[in-house]
Amino acid sequence: MTVRYNDKPQTPHHKTSSLLKCLTECSKNKDVEIVSVNAGRGAKHRLANLGLVPGTKITKTRSAVFNGPVEVSVKGSKIVLGRGLAAKVIVKCDQC
Repeated sequence: MTVRYNDKPQTPHHKTSSLLKCLTECSKNKDVEIVSVNAGRGAKHRLANLGLVPGTKITKTRSAVFNGPVEVSVKGSKIVLGRGLAAKVIVKCDQC
């Protein structure tokens, strides 16, 4: 019985491309997943109390012009974040 081994590792035939962006850079009405929060302990705790933790799927529903707040929908609730805090939320976009 002969066993053959391929020299090249097999790669999947479908390629998934996802981008990491801050929440302020994502398009409206797109589903994204939170990857991390690059903020201090207090801001992370506040966002965690609102349900914005890594692994959570959210939707950016509205964004004000001229550096205004950002509205997101998370688990059926709408939350408005200031642009500075929203810029610290890193999300994974599939089609942004």
